[in-house]
Amino acid sequence: MHESDARLARNGWADLKPSFREISGSICAPRGFKSAAVFCDIKKLGTGKGSEKGRKDDLALIASDVPAAIAGMFTTNQVCAAPVKISRQRTKKKSARAIVVNSGNANACTGAQGLKDARRMTQLTAKTLSVNEYEVLVCSTGRIGVPMPMGNVERGIRSCAPRLARSTSNARQVANAIMTTDTRRKEIAVEFKIGKSIIRIGGICKGAGMIQPGMATMLAFITTDAAIESTTLKQALNIAVGQSFNRITVDGDMSTNDSVIALANGLAGNAKSEIRKSQFQAALNSVCLKLAKMIVRDGEGTSRVVTLHVHGGGNDREAEAAARAIANSSLVRASWCGGDPNWGRILCALGYSEANVDETFVDVGYAGPDNLKILFAFRHGRPTNVALETLAKITLASEFDLHVDLHRGRGEFVLYAADLTEDYVAFNKGDVTDPTTLGG
Repeated sequence: MHESDARLARNGWADLKPSFREISGSICAPRGFKSAAVFCDIKKLGTGKGSEKGRKDDLALIASDVPAAIAGMFTTNQVCAAPVKISRQRTKKKSARAIVVNSGNANACTGAQGLKDARRMTQLTAKTLSVNEYEVLVCSTGRIGVPMPMGNVERGIRSCAPRLARSTSNARQVANAIMTTDTRRKEIAVEFKIGKSIIRIGGICKGAGMIQPGMATMLAFITTDAAIESTTLKQALNIAVGQSFNRITVDGDMSTNDSVIALANGLAGNAKSEIRKSQFQAALNSVCLKLAKMIVRDGEGTSRVVTLHVHGGGNDREAEAAARAIANSSLVRASWCGGDPNWGRILCALGYSEANVDETFVDVGYAGPDNLKILFAFRHGRPTNVALETLAKITLASEFDLHVDLHRGRGEFVLYAADLTEDYVAFNKGDVTDPTTLGG
């Protein structure tokens, strides 16, 4: 946990043993939430990456029957999309009713017209749902620099609204509709109790490339029927995102459109005063982390997922700097692709990181996922006598853990990372002889 996260966690959140179970329904599992998706050809069929999915739904609505407490976190990229600018302001308010989201067009770097189009999307959604425009949030993902085809979008919103329903199938349709280069939908829901009330949290997300917090080329939508104050929900989402979506990297590139939005409509009927002594934070953390890991596993071209544990940083910030230098090194990631336990590249990345590093103290070791037995390739500043073939039995697996100890202090950081494969390069290089592969 980041030092800032730890301060938030100490500010009233109970440190309880998690007690919740996974259920079906994702964003429609909580009471009072409906969703729907339609195809309105936002991105012309057969153009650009992700279009091999064919006639895929590309516009969706998520709506609450009643006003819901709102929280949101967004990309920190200085170049951010029009929908991010609008939704970032609206999530500062206490409540909202709906989210309209599209795939196939990012509505980024589209100037004043892009802002006008994003607002128009919220206005049309508000009109069809009979709510206030400012109670609607908007998100987009897809190609950068292309004007929104608003005629198609308007038809999509009008046809989508009457289809809103609380069903597992509708939730799945929305999870599919927000995908771009993703190969599979990403969804989850959990259930637990607060006092005598049964609480549900559901979530969906998308993301496969341009993944580097904070946050990634990703959208995530969290719904819950918990009764919770808006300020408390904002704090809880900040903690959860800090431990999940802001701990992943596929390629080290930060997107223009990243958005995580949470809605809590209170229909579970629990007392708001019970939230801080409940399982809510643990359940929200779990939902966000499982979704975040789904993104890394579905990363463009990914063949191996590495959970990188950095211990012994001078502080948590130094541990994070060390972890990101390792996880975003092209040489390190290429070695992961080959299953090569190449500790030399790891030491090199540590050396140019912003962490205070003395290689004569550093340990580098490997383990199976969540395995407490670590095999060290490099310890106390020297190579060990563990054979590379032995280490490779760990690093050839589709998932493994990498442990790095700097022995400089108590700082720690965990990062979930992907390897660098030929498939990633082939997917993203573009081809001047094929204009459909070019552009944002």
